[in-house]
Amino acid sequence: MSIVVMGVSGAGKSTVAAALAAALGGAYIDADDLHPAENVAKMAAGVPLDDGDRMPWLRLVGGALAEDRLVVVACSALRRTYRDVLRDAASRVFFVHLDVDPAVLSARLAQRTDHFMPASLLASQLATLEPLDADEAGIVVDAAAPLAEIIPAAAEAWRRAES
Repeated sequence: MSIVVMGVSGAGKSTVAAALAAALGGAYIDADDLHPAENVAKMAAGVPLDDGDRMPWLRLVGGALAEDRLVVVACSALRRTYRDVLRDAASRVFFVHLDVDPAVLSARLAQRTDHFMPASLLASQLATLEPLDADEAGIVVDAAAPLAEIIPAAAEAWRRAES
């Protein structure tokens, strides 16, 4: 069962996914690296992606999850329909939803200088976010907690779901 670390921009997806992959001996992939140049340019210009932009990208992410090994992907996966696309490609996917107070997110994004996603798109991401449904394998974690707490909690939840 592969893992998607999900949430809005600034939640810490890349940091958590890389640390979780290392802790579990899996491969780490940042879904942002799979965006086509057109998507990156659109977001960098402050224009939110629409589903026409997202679907081809989500299918690429799903293909990465379908590899025959443990893969931990950092991917926003904001809507149920987006998560369904990922599950269609890789039937066994566990989601780690990083939940963070919007004030913390704003502060984190204000400090970022090396990312194409501007802070101005945070509101649209928060409006788009659909929490995990009860029938979706996953865990919600407080992403304001220390990494030393997030990784063991996520790993243990994944192990329980895996068995």
